Amino acid sequence: MVDQPGAGVYPEYWEADVVLRDGGTAHLRPISPEDADALQAFHTAQSETSIYMRFFSFKSRLSSKELRRFTEVDHRDRVAFVITIGGEIVGVGRYDRLGDPTEAEVAFNISDVQQGRGIGSILLEHLAAAARENGIRRFTAEVLPENRKMLRVFADAGYELVRKFDDGVVSVDFNIDPTEKSLAVMESREHRAEARSVRDLLAPSSIAVVGASRRWGTVGHQLLEHILEGGFTGAVYAVNPEAFELAGMKSFARIADVPGPVQLAIIAVPYEEVPKVVDECGAAGVKGLVVATAGYADDGERGLRRQRDLVRRARSYGMRVIGPESLGIVNTNPDVSLNASMAPSLPRRGGLGLFSQSAAIGVSVYAAASRRGLGLSSFLSAGNRADVSGNDVMQFWEDDPDTVAVGLYLESIGNPRKFSRLARRLSRSKPVIVAKSDVTGLRLPPGHVVRTTLAPVAALDAMMRQAGVIAVETIEQLMDVAQIVSSQPLPKGPALAVYSNSAAFGKVVADNAAPQGLVVDRIVTDVDLDTGKSAALEGLRRSLRENLADDSVHAVVAAMVPSRSLTMEAIAGVLAECAAEAGKPVVAAFTGILDSSVQLDGLLAPNGESGPSLPCYSSAGSAVAALAAVVRYAKWLDRDQGMFVEPAGCDREGTREHIERLLSSVPGEQLVRLDDGEAAALLVRYGISVVPSTVFESDDEAVAAAERLGWPVVLKTTDPALRHRLDLGGVRLDIEDADSLRRNIAQMRRTLEPYGSSAIEVQAMVSVGQGCTFRAIEDPLLGPVVSFGLAGDAVNLLDDWAHRVPPLSAADLHDFIRAPRASLKLFGYQGLPAVDVAALEDLGARLVRLKDEHPEIALVEFNPVLAGTRGAKILAAEVWIGNAAQRTDSARRAMLS
Repeated sequence: MVDQPGAGVYPEYWEADVVLRDGGTAHLRPISPEDADALQAFHTAQSETSIYMRFFSFKSRLSSKELRRFTEVDHRDRVAFVITIGGEIVGVGRYDRLGDPTEAEVAFNISDVQQGRGIGSILLEHLAAAARENGIRRFTAEVLPENRKMLRVFADAGYELVRKFDDGVVSVDFNIDPTEKSLAVMESREHRAEARSVRDLLAPSSIAVVGASRRWGTVGHQLLEHILEGGFTGAVYAVNPEAFELAGMKSFARIADVPGPVQLAIIAVPYEEVPKVVDECGAAGVKGLVVATAGYADDGERGLRRQRDLVRRARSYGMRVIGPESLGIVNTNPDVSLNASMAPSLPRRGGLGLFSQSAAIGVSVYAAASRRGLGLSSFLSAGNRADVSGNDVMQFWEDDPDTVAVGLYLESIGNPRKFSRLARRLSRSKPVIVAKSDVTGLRLPPGHVVRTTLAPVAALDAMMRQAGVIAVETIEQLMDVAQIVSSQPLPKGPALAVYSNSAAFGKVVADNAAPQGLVVDRIVTDVDLDTGKSAALEGLRRSLRENLADDSVHAVVAAMVPSRSLTMEAIAGVLAECAAEAGKPVVAAFTGILDSSVQLDGLLAPNGESGPSLPCYSSAGSAVAALAAVVRYAKWLDRDQGMFVEPAGCDREGTREHIERLLSSVPGEQLVRLDDGEAAALLVRYGISVVPSTVFESDDEAVAAAERLGWPVVLKTTDPALRHRLDLGGVRLDIEDADSLRRNIAQMRRTLEPYGSSAIEVQAMVSVGQGCTFRAIEDPLLGPVVSFGLAGDAVNLLDDWAHRVPPLSAADLHDFIRAPRASLKLFGYQGLPAVDVAALEDLGARLVRLKDEHPEIALVEFNPVLAGTRGAKILAAEVWIGNAAQRTDSARRAMLS
């Protein structure tokens, strides 16, 4: 929380950097009393028309009383946000609570010179989010009819507007709870803005290398040389105060001396000089920075402070930052031809987009792509990833016609919830391959605000599978998959034809394919490559055409050993030709070739650069694993994902009010466990019912409860370690009358005496079934995480959980219930009848929606849930609530800080 002197207290996350419509950045924060002079300067710079639109009359200056009213707010009944660029206010948005405490009047004022950049829309999003936190549900506004821009801000926001025209003024009224449409509008605006910001970085009209040097081998020298030799189509300037001429061109002492506008600055100066250079770039109107300088996250806490200062400075001027410690950027589009990187030459043009978070790993990623002959569309090394991230670059790649597949190496995921949303959308049109380091887990990159995670690491992997991401473990595996998706059509299914000129080798490959989920339809080993070049190639071509034409074959793996009469290139040429003709993927593995000069792993274009390419591997295992990963992706892509599930009978608004009442006396971030009655009352609002139970002290109380609940009944201890243990005497089943109940109570108390005293409860007996458990938590990074498993040893000893990150589609829910290894027991195991899986899916859908819509619910656990042949019954529910922290992906746009 931030305590503002002379005003109230507001949450720290109300302050944020934002990306504007044109890709520039700005800073949004609550207004403060110290803003009085800046607000006056903002007001006096406005045109008469803008002032009239805001105040319905013209006033050349704001009075002292007005300045106090506008700048001194309590952050609850009266909230105001300002957006600043270069320290100057460029937009103000505010709300004032009305007589009805659930309503507030909202107003905006945007700088004349900054209009059209989406500032009003961003202010509205943040004001609405703050208002919802303060219990406000509706906004009203009065707008002059001629103020079409402001009316458009409200109309385009995705809310359901009610308009009235009275006495020459348009009154607008709308509910500010996020709707499917308003969230879609926000995501669309975010996408356009972030994609534009990356596009301007990767395709600048002009570049200045600050720190360019004539000394061979220095970073500044190499960057300038590579930009020039790569044939960059825009203007290039060298900036170095100690040199008059560099690389045959005039050098400038400062970026302010450059005669033309500079869109992108490459900074390669010592870290102590970086702040001054950033300020100069901001003053000169530079739009973006690539910082190659080291000395940040690798220099401990001092370096992290320098890094945070770097980003804060750059964003305050409206600039995005790649780096620091960035290897650079590449764009092979001939209209740009940019090699602003440490790579010695511009790579081949192709359809693969690459992103690396680590500078050191970035070298390996780039080198691996080059070694394998993979053509790139673009490459971005984020270094310490202080600002521009993989999420930003995915926004750009989604619209980039030059990119057909995407590869990312990630050491951390700063906003997994947003990553999931973007990756799911991008994966529908382009394969997304992600390699993450062993230590990735769920954490933020260096220099960002630290938030620990509660979710198991498996939740991140599950989130990637949901999103259609092809997850791999190493850079080499990333390239293995990239070879296929960047050069071959996607397979229509898992059926495989294995080709080999060795029967034993072909059998080994087939045996390796089956565990990967591939179906070996046929093994073709009558491939004689030693009958003479022409005859052998023609025979191979004829056989391939015949088998690829068969609809039951979806792909081919050709595993070849060296031939006396044919070269690898000749064989690959036939394979590539037949693959292109059939429109089906073919991959090749050449084993036993000992010539170290022959590069096997990579794309081979036997007929030249213009001919079809063939993915080649030195290991048949690598070829099969890569193809299997692509088959799984194609299956995900081809599958009808269904709509995000919204089960009927869910009372979102009533639940919100219910939770607010429960939390009204809960201080700060304290968590509170609801008693059984409160938990049941909350859950039933989402159509989730818990089998009632009663804790008793005397036998008479137990009998009365049983009469009320209905016979037969069950006895259970409330001890969490024993309440599910029938074998240890913690549960007694099928008690049919009062006498039997009294006897069982006495026996149970004697049995449990060695374990210490604990209460006993009585519950109605339900039909037998398979015990299951559901759990949902609010994770600081992932947001809501739901888990499912079969109760008992499966989850307690074997950790056999399925995890998912809401929202879930119908297909996601289907897979969720079937993901645990023990889920086979749900479908008629060892002669037992199958359970009502549809009831489990419905319960899962309701829990998912409850958790997704109410972050105040910190934890929910249903254990056990008895799934029978008809229905699923919750026997025990645990619910914890607390004042919710801000989710990393919410209904307001904000850059990671």
